[in-house]
Amino acid sequence: MTYQQYRAVRRLVHSCCNYQDGNCLLLDDGEECVCPQSISYSLICRWFRAAVLPLDGELCAALLPQRDMKICAECRGLFRPGSNRAKYCPDCAPIVHRRQKAASERRRRASGVDK
Repeated sequence: MTYQQYRAVRRLVHSCCNYQDGNCLLLDDGEECVCPQSISYSLICRWFRAAVLPLDGELCAALLPQRDMKICAECRGLFRPGSNRAKYCPDCAPIVHRRQKAASERRRRASGVDK
């Protein structure tokens, strides 16, 4: 984990429902216990990996690489494709589709083929 990723994880720790005043409520057995995810350079908390880390998709993809992740051809970000033909992330797909459709329409009109 790079330092920038570590800082991003530290910011996300505050979004965890078990984080309270620097302590972990899951590990609290009568005496306060420091949240291990907030002081570690690795992903050791299962709850954090399962529930909090997916809130930041790019960070999750970078820290938990999976085989079915692809790189968007437009923005170069990682995304999980819905099919094996997917080339663009869900944010870029409608923009690229609109651009391609407009270019196709321009070509059709320029060639003089009208309905």
